[in-house]
Amino acid sequence: MAQTSRRVFYWQYQQGEWQALSGEVIAEQAVTLTVNGEEWMTLMCTPHQLEALAVGFLYNEGLIHSLGEVAILQPCENERNVDIWLTHALSKPRRWRRTSGCTGGMTQVDGEEDLRVPFWGQAQVEPEQIIQWMEDLYRQQELYHTARGVHASALSDGERVVVQCEDIGRHNTLDKLSGWVLLNGFSGAQRIVLTTGRVSSEMLQKSARLGAGMVVSRTSPTSASVALAERWGITLIGYARRARLTVYSHPQRLKGAPVELPLATEFPLQPSESSPLE
Repeated sequence: MAQTSRRVFYWQYQQGEWQALSGEVIAEQAVTLTVNGEEWMTLMCTPHQLEALAVGFLYNEGLIHSLGEVAILQPCENERNVDIWLTHALSKPRRWRRTSGCTGGMTQVDGEEDLRVPFWGQAQVEPEQIIQWMEDLYRQQELYHTARGVHASALSDGERVVVQCEDIGRHNTLDKLSGWVLLNGFSGAQRIVLTTGRVSSEMLQKSARLGAGMVVSRTSPTSASVALAERWGITLIGYARRARLTVYSHPQRLKGAPVELPLATEFPLQPSESSPLE
């Protein structure tokens, strides 16, 4: 059975102090959906209840109407593929509907793609500044405070927040940031993405394409985004709220931070007494 969470080691900043801790992040894994022997798409998901995910996806897309249309339903042993054989032929749709929150489960994330972001030389950011920007991001959400139900993301040049975008979809907020950069000819090299949404692999990919050397969220990353951030040289920060933050990769962009992340083999670590969620 695939793991639904992965243990990571990180630095937590709170009130001027850094502490080495370990904890769990939710697992994110690429799972291919194969229908009648044909690969249809790759879903980025938590490898749990995959049979229900596959059948429910086809049902919600209007491609099947009852369980009676499913002849065989079989996840592979490594849980990276789900085979569905139907009682009838079914053509692969030419286009998929894009939802506001995600992309209908689809992904174009390529783990082998090189989206490494250059380091900033000697430039660093104060942890307290990151926390302040996140508080400002929440307070300045006009649509959220009017009607609720939206996400927000902002782009900083390392000195100030230059633009903030809101949308019902967290991925859409990053698309809007990238569009603003292109439309306005923004050329700042020290780019920081701040977001209210969870940082999945797709969110990290969009941030990397934007050239962001630091991605900050008020909530959690996934196991895949932590791995990609480490590979691409991105400082990934989660749970940036209530006067603290958690650093999952490349802490060297933060003033006063330990240069390297803690490793389980270096010294004994105890799990955090309080979850980063709290």
